[in-house]
Formats: sequence, structure tokens, C-alpha cells
Amino acid sequence: MALLDWIAPESGLRLEGEGVVLRPPRAADYAEWRDLRARSKDFLQPWEPTWPIDDLSRAAFRRRLAAYARDREVGAAFPFFVFRAADGALTGGITLSNVRRGVAQMGSVGYWCGKPYARQGLTLAAVQALTQFSFRSLALHRLEAACLPENQPSRRLLNRAGFSEEGYAKAYLKINGVWRDHVLFGLISTLRVHEGPDFGVSV
Repeated sequence: MALLDWIAPESGLRLEGEGVVLRPPRAADYAEWRDLRARSKDFLQPWEPTWPIDDLSRAAFRRRLAAYARDREVGAAFPFFVFRAADGALTGGITLSNVRRGVAQMGSVGYWCGKPYARQGLTLAAVQALTQFSFRSLALHRLEAACLPENQPSRRLLNRAGFSEEGYAKAYLKINGVWRDHVLFGLISTLRVHEGPDFGVSV
């Protein structure tokens, strides 16, 4: 089971899952993030939007951090870097985005994993930890995710994380410069009561 800890605001949010630790990106993460993304570009590019020319620059990373901070402040998104618990190595990233409140109470899950850490269960553990955070701490009712039809590893991961395949969306997202069809997945919370955010929950 994932353990969720709400740390003091000055320390930041920290989630712990099976063999992984999730926390918001920091300026000090830049070099490790840049190196992992650079080494993994050929592995990641088929599944991601086209990378800008300066995507791995420090200036672009600072812009990312600023956007992340704005999204967190208004509760629209919660981005995390994923670290291997055993040695603190950065393995990838995961984001709860497009958080909708009101009658929806839902959000979207997206993730990436560096090539050296693929197929090791680390991203699955990250998805499971983010799911617990979304349902228990943020009191969301539903999570959504999507992947390219040919991305079998991602489809298997989402199924193992409890998501159900719900449909097929034509030209859903622009991936690597092309509007691509996606398979849609959903996961509904089984918690019966949602009384608002509950930080500091252990499960």
C-alpha cells in the first residue's frame, strides 16, 4: 500500500509508494532531469508532444517550474518527479492535471519514465501512489488517462493500476507533431465519503 505524507509547506508535498518517492520538481533537479531526458529522447519522443529546440535548457526548466507553481497554487495540477527509494535516482515524472471540481471532481494522469528505468515497476508504483493521493487527500471521484493504441506497455500499466479501458478518441492529442488517436482509460474512487481534502492520510 502507498503511504501518503503531507509535509510542512516549506518542505513540500511528498508521496511514498512501493519503491518510489514522489515530490514536486525543484530547481536543484535540473541537471539530473536534463541528463535523463537527453539519454531517453529516442525512447520518449514517439509518445510525447514535439520537444521545443530549447526543451532541455535551464531557462526552459525554470519556465516549467514557474508553470508548475501556478498550477499547484490554484489546484489545477500536481506535478511530481519520481525517485527510486533505494538510491534517490530520478526515474521519471508523473502529473495529475486538468483537475476539475464542482460536479466533476476528476483529474487526468500523465507520466513518463526514463529509458534506464523502464519495465521495473517504478512507474506503476508512482501511478498507484498518485491515485491514493488523488482519491484520499484531494477527495477526487474519478481519474482519467490516455495512451496511444500501440503503446502496449502503457496499456498494461494502466490496467494493472486498476484503470478500465473506456473508449477510443480520434485525433485526441498532438503527439510528435501528428494528431493521434488514443485509447481512453478511467478509474473511479471506491471511497464512499468525500468531505474535502484530507492531508496527512496513511493507507
